[in-house]
Amino acid sequence: MWYKFNDGAREFKGLKVSQDADAPRAFPEIKRVESRRDRDDLLLTEPGIIGWGGNSGFQALNLAAQCAPAKIILVGYDLRLDRGMHWHGKHPNGQNNPMERNVERWRRAIDGAAVVFEALGIPVINASEVSALLCYPKMKFEDALSC
Repeated sequence: MWYKFNDGAREFKGLKVSQDADAPRAFPEIKRVESRRDRDDLLLTEPGIIGWGGNSGFQALNLAAQCAPAKIILVGYDLRLDRGMHWHGKHPNGQNNPMERNVERWRRAIDGAAVVFEALGIPVINASEVSALLCYPKMKFEDALSC
């Protein structure tokens, strides 16, 4: 629905992925990943098959883990509602907006992934100053880029 509402994000020229089977049919440049809705943990053994975690932030982390990056910098992973719904406000036109129970689930899934990243040797730095996540070291974005 997001891609449809935003005309496939045509201005963005980077890699576009979606777990929604309809998105690549409407916008062929979008690659499909399969997210397992019954899993809130990182799935690493089959490229393109990821855990659900309840949100796209978790899914992006799962994809990143499959690519074995040197480090991951979390930007915008506030995972709280008391400072606003999203950076852009509420989703329009019947798109889902989170409730506190959703955000609690997201925090559990993303914080729970910290031990997996540690075991993989992938440092994850939280550059979101007001983030409610507890398991990743925080630093300013500029400092995270240079470490």
